[in-house]
Amino acid sequence: RPKNLVLRPPIESAQYTSSAFGACCSELGVTQSMGAVGTSADNAPAESFNSTMKREVLRDNKVFANPLQCRQEVFRWCIRYNTRRRHSWCGQISPDAFEAQSATLSKAA
Repeated sequence: RPKNLVLRPPIESAQYTSSAFGACCSELGVTQSMGAVGTSADNAPAESFNSTMKREVLRDNKVFANPLQCRQEVFRWCIRYNTRRRHSWCGQISPDAFEAQSATLSKAA
């Protein structure tokens, strides 16, 4: 048995830095962003969003009847999250209202 076992993530980072992936991003107009190894700031907003969504959509150990019902609940939550829910990071207004006030941000699609 090897002494130095290495756990690999389920998705290798190489596929995200490959020239083919970069070309695809360019073609789609997507700007790639990659932080330094071990930098939590890259994933923090996504992790926070996912955590909040799971806590609020799946409260009370909710079980969905089918995948469509699950997608509808997540979509409904995302609409509320962006249009009506107040956020501390943007002065206790919704992200939608924050973007509407901004001179530099264009409204998200």
